[in-house]
Amino acid sequence: MRSLNRRAFLGTTAGLSAALLAGCGAGPATGTAAAGRPRGGGRLRVAFAGGGAQETLDPHLSNLFVEASRSKALFDKLADYGPDLSVQPRLAERWESDAALTTWRVTLRQAAFHDGRPVRAADVLYSYARIGDPARAFRARTTLAVIDLARSRAVDDRTVEFALRQPFAEFPNVLAAFGVFIVPEGAEDFTRPVGSGPFVFGSFEPGRSLLLRRNADYWEGAPHVDELQYLIANEESARVNALLGGQVDYAHDITATTARAYRGNDRLAVTRLTNSGMQAFAMKLDRPPFDDRDLREAMFLLADREQLVDTVLGGAGQPGNDLFGRGYQYYAEEIPQRARDLDRAEWLVRKAGAKGLRIRLDTSAAAGGFVESASVFADQMRQAGLDVRVAVGDKDTYWKDVLDRGSLCCFRSGAMPIESHFSQRLLSTSTTNITKWKRPEFDALYTRAVSLADEKARREVYAEMQRMQHAEGGYLVWGFADWLVATAPGVGGVVDAPANTLDWARFDKVWLA
Repeated sequence: MRSLNRRAFLGTTAGLSAALLAGCGAGPATGTAAAGRPRGGGRLRVAFAGGGAQETLDPHLSNLFVEASRSKALFDKLADYGPDLSVQPRLAERWESDAALTTWRVTLRQAAFHDGRPVRAADVLYSYARIGDPARAFRARTTLAVIDLARSRAVDDRTVEFALRQPFAEFPNVLAAFGVFIVPEGAEDFTRPVGSGPFVFGSFEPGRSLLLRRNADYWEGAPHVDELQYLIANEESARVNALLGGQVDYAHDITATTARAYRGNDRLAVTRLTNSGMQAFAMKLDRPPFDDRDLREAMFLLADREQLVDTVLGGAGQPGNDLFGRGYQYYAEEIPQRARDLDRAEWLVRKAGAKGLRIRLDTSAAAGGFVESASVFADQMRQAGLDVRVAVGDKDTYWKDVLDRGSLCCFRSGAMPIESHFSQRLLSTSTTNITKWKRPEFDALYTRAVSLADEKARREVYAEMQRMQHAEGGYLVWGFADWLVATAPGVGGVVDAPANTLDWARFDKVWLA
């Protein structure tokens, strides 16, 4: 089995190697439109961008979209997010807190791992301790920092009592957080992972393919398909051509330009996942030139958000206002929308002593539209007197490269609660703080907000935090994109759900006609 790449699809898909055909041959890829009622059987083949030969199936290391989808296929969390970012029970049947918001009791449903062992409170505590290990750099570590694991306990096999370090009204968000999957107690080797999810491990070639089998004993009901195969195709054109050529049934993350080009084509159907992704440029505040607040303000004012939405997203989205989470709970709608002011932007560039300054804008083909957005924005920056060089990096290592290197890069995010965005990306201790925003007063506001049981009071503090970000933060949020996925006409069960929510890329509910 081989990954899919542009070279494989130059001209027509007829030139695919025999090895690729052997790896992708099972299961229908085209046919009549899927019937309204689910059908069983077949191999569902899905194409995503990947992370290269260093990929792992350790769910606590999930970062890319393909890793998140694979993790939810193999594992479960205690809770997950619905389409409106409300928290929905998963392995947890229910939860409740004491009056002080410092002790939360979680009751587990009856579920089993793939090897037949029941999911127990001990597995939950082990999983959380593993993620929270200060010697590791798991993405969700800061999210779990609110839990005092030394004082938490298993009341019995199906009841976990979490002791918190502080009052925390948003604790259900912790249960649903990105990457907080439950693994068996003692698990460290994920070459042949054992989870409690809807699919069971089959075989894995990092950077190329993962084959999974149907878990007939899944607690929520067995998947419709017999097998699920993930194939890696880092370039959007490769994913689309693989779909058109019958090598895959589902292509994740296609552009609006592609969707328009194939409108009416009976070999391809497009599903729009509305308000799925924040589109942004990330400036690092801990180094020149964006440690200068005047220059950051100039960047906010020189950006033509409407042009970026129209050109890069093809209109499949809406302009941003340099804040995460438009339409989500606690989003500060009252902050006025920024409008382009090129004259003031030019003045601020001169004030910062940056006229003619050479700035590198890092981008790559790691995400659809990144290279295009960098090109458009570079032209906008030049209009304000900045000398911009677009650097196209390695798509396989892009996210790791830009976390700590460079000063300006393309960035995007799927859906998560605004509280989680703060905790994972904007606290001084956040492990994925790409803008290097570190403000003790901001950290203090976060601590205060999550200790408030009154939702109105909590909303007011979150609004203050967003005003700080809007005025001097490092995220230039230019738009909110509708994610687009393409499927063969014979695929059913793909629903409109924002990226990173429960029903996004959830293949146990998908079927083949």
